[in-house]
Amino acid sequence: MTTRSLASHLIPVLAAIRLHALDLEHSRSNVIREISASRRESARNLLHYLSLRQHDLREIQGQLALLGLSRLARSEAHTLGTLDAVIEALHALAGQPVPDGHVRQGVDIRAGEALLREHADTLLGTPAGPYRSHIMVTLPSEAATQPRLLHDLLDAGMDIVRINCAHDDPETWLGMIRNLRAAEQSSQRKCRVHVDLPGPKMRTGRIEPIGRLVEFRTQRDAMGRVTAPARIWLTARGHMEAPALDVDATLPLDDAIIQSAHAKDILDVEDSRGSRRQLRLKERFGNSWLAHCFQRGFIPDGSEALLYRGDDLIARGTAGPLPDICLPIQLRIGDKLLVTTDARPGALARHDEAGRLVQAASIPCTLDAVFAAAQPGQAIWFDDGRIGGRILENRNQVITVEISHASPQGSKLRAEKGINLPDTDLAVPALTEQDKAALAILAPHVDMVGLSFVRSPQDLADLHRELQRLGATHLGTVVKIETRQAFEHLPEILLAGLHNPPLGVMVARGDLAVEVGFERLSEVQEEILWLCEAAHVPVIWATQVLETMAKRGIPSRAEVSDAALSARAECVMLNKGPYIVETTRFLSGVLARMDGHNAKRAPLMRRLAVSELNEPA
Repeated sequence: MTTRSLASHLIPVLAAIRLHALDLEHSRSNVIREISASRRESARNLLHYLSLRQHDLREIQGQLALLGLSRLARSEAHTLGTLDAVIEALHALAGQPVPDGHVRQGVDIRAGEALLREHADTLLGTPAGPYRSHIMVTLPSEAATQPRLLHDLLDAGMDIVRINCAHDDPETWLGMIRNLRAAEQSSQRKCRVHVDLPGPKMRTGRIEPIGRLVEFRTQRDAMGRVTAPARIWLTARGHMEAPALDVDATLPLDDAIIQSAHAKDILDVEDSRGSRRQLRLKERFGNSWLAHCFQRGFIPDGSEALLYRGDDLIARGTAGPLPDICLPIQLRIGDKLLVTTDARPGALARHDEAGRLVQAASIPCTLDAVFAAAQPGQAIWFDDGRIGGRILENRNQVITVEISHASPQGSKLRAEKGINLPDTDLAVPALTEQDKAALAILAPHVDMVGLSFVRSPQDLADLHRELQRLGATHLGTVVKIETRQAFEHLPEILLAGLHNPPLGVMVARGDLAVEVGFERLSEVQEEILWLCEAAHVPVIWATQVLETMAKRGIPSRAEVSDAALSARAECVMLNKGPYIVETTRFLSGVLARMDGHNAKRAPLMRRLAVSELNEPA
């Protein structure tokens, strides 16, 4: 086929695709009219892009490539403008005049890219570094009491702080903000504040303890020789003090023992294995003592404690109260697990003397709505997808699960681990009463609000209604995409969010991977990036970015590659860790280098299922 004939063949094909895009825009004209005037062009462009992705364009892309024309693969931010430019080029190659009355519509290429940048800066602020991406850092609790940490993070390239309301308390959150504002003044840098509302908690509950115990152990070399003793903090039961330095264990004792103690005294305590351990008192701190022991110890609650000075018994008493010891639930493929309400603690499986199962293991779920919604055959996942199974039965307050995904050696399930039900439609609002209480405190002090557990546009409408009640409609909103329902309803969520800009989307890749399947995560996060770019909505790339480096100081090779890919988003989020300042500086360097290679890959454009919009009510 000649160039002229191929161009002639493609003209009506692309003209039909263009007409389909305009038809979809027209069908949603009532939705567009309700959107903020500053975002209407973005809403139109999103509809044009959704229409484009309702076609399988791979063969057309190949034909356009033969003609040396745009393959439409980078048309997200300016869909109709790109289509019009290609159609006009096809007419020129075919030797045909552009039809009378043809007028370019929609956002053109330059305007589309400018709108995305403008909307990103409105929500996220001006980037600190010589690159286009922003860096968000989740603050640790120490940020409320260590002002220098905020100054160092700003110096390393942080643009936005994230306050996670699932942790700490209002006093700590406000302390973080005060220290940030002081660091801004001293460094002459501006930094936005993002508050992350936790939403409804769906986690495993407590497990029945098997007893109370404290363990301590010595350090040994490769030959088994002790190189350092165990360090134990001895404190008065009636006036307990937190350790003043790093220790291996804390042992509360009768007040009389602590008051009678001198340096070099020996505390003789009963071990759970029938022996005794000698703890030598080394140094006093306030009303507590640091003691050393050159043996490993397992000290149960209520153990006898004798204080000796030489051969003389000075005082006697007991140790405790000590922390509960809760063994994790060991699960293997084929095991049954009972998921119960939070009214009773979980328990290990029970077997008879012959090893036969008497009672399956149980674990509570903290969200009661699960028991009204879960159905047999639906998937359930625990602990970020490390353990998975299928629901066999739901008896209102007890759900029976058969484990189908676990380590060959068995996987351990503990309390306070996440639960995901990707197939279950939970009738629970994303905005909880606890979220509203946190928002009332923080709204006057922050710049944007992150909404967790979003599943539909109604969740976003609830947040906007609450912001209006608080007189805080100026705050930006960030929708966390962490459930399968949120991804499947993303076009409608974006359109709803454009009613009340500024708007952002956080790709919470941890829960999202569990919800859609780990094998689909790369594909799904690409689709989220495309749809958000079409709506000119900035994206925050989150979860486990350089996590090993933040925790241990050295990144893995896979993490460095992931950090480089994150440059395609408008913002990258780091989680807290001992090396968070160094990690922020490292990410800043990666983003600066990648900014010189910012041409995104040109994907093949098969039809996207997520491009289908639900019919308007």
